[in-house]
Amino acid sequence: MTRKFLVGGNWKMNASKQLADQLVGNLNNASWNTDQIEVVIAPPAPYLDLVRSKAKPEVGVSAQNIYFEKKGAYTGETSSEFLKDLNITWTILGHSERREIFKESDEVVAKKVAFALAEGLSVIACVGEKLEEREANQTTEVVFRQLKAIADVLKPSDWTRVVVAYEPVWAIGTGKVASPQQAQDVHKEIRGWLAANVSDAVAQATRILYGGSVGAKNSGDLQTQEDIDGFLIGGASLTADFVTIINTRNA
Repeated sequence: MTRKFLVGGNWKMNASKQLADQLVGNLNNASWNTDQIEVVIAPPAPYLDLVRSKAKPEVGVSAQNIYFEKKGAYTGETSSEFLKDLNITWTILGHSERREIFKESDEVVAKKVAFALAEGLSVIACVGEKLEEREANQTTEVVFRQLKAIADVLKPSDWTRVVVAYEPVWAIGTGKVASPQQAQDVHKEIRGWLAANVSDAVAQATRILYGGSVGAKNSGDLQTQEDIDGFLIGGASLTADFVTIINTRNA
């Protein structure tokens, strides 16, 4: 099965009106085969409306997080209703920084994923292990646990709007990167888990992104791997390298 390659950019807590204009301008001036490549960017919540209003239609815009209630006394949270009002169709959920810094459990992440899908959003659901877990040979144990929490609250049909992002925590923003073979090995394990625990059809259709210090220099080698269906990019999404990475796939 051919899966459309997705290049996602997570700006994290980095933005200004000037930077947003610059990054969106870079994308608006770029071109890619939209039949084969999907591009989604995730600016901080205060800039979602600005970015959506200025980005060309071929650029998807995503929130970085939402809550699992539509409205109420939840100070500081982002509602799915806000996103739909602004024509934002994606959200990232379960990023390691949400799990580690803000103590979001597997169950909370799963609840958010189910809620976002019920609200009609598409989800980039993040999984990944810490360095000590990799060194203890617990990579698949951790990733499968995170996946199971999500799978337990979804129907097979829900997976049509889920993209899985494998982000080894030890490689995020550190300059370290999993080798193409290391990344491929985990992606293959994830696809195998989906086949065994959800369905073979879901496993074959679900896109699995790699994230963790992806840049212009290594994206070409990473994208050649059979089970790597795209990237979720942090730091490089704030530079011209983001378009270079898209163009690497175009080549």
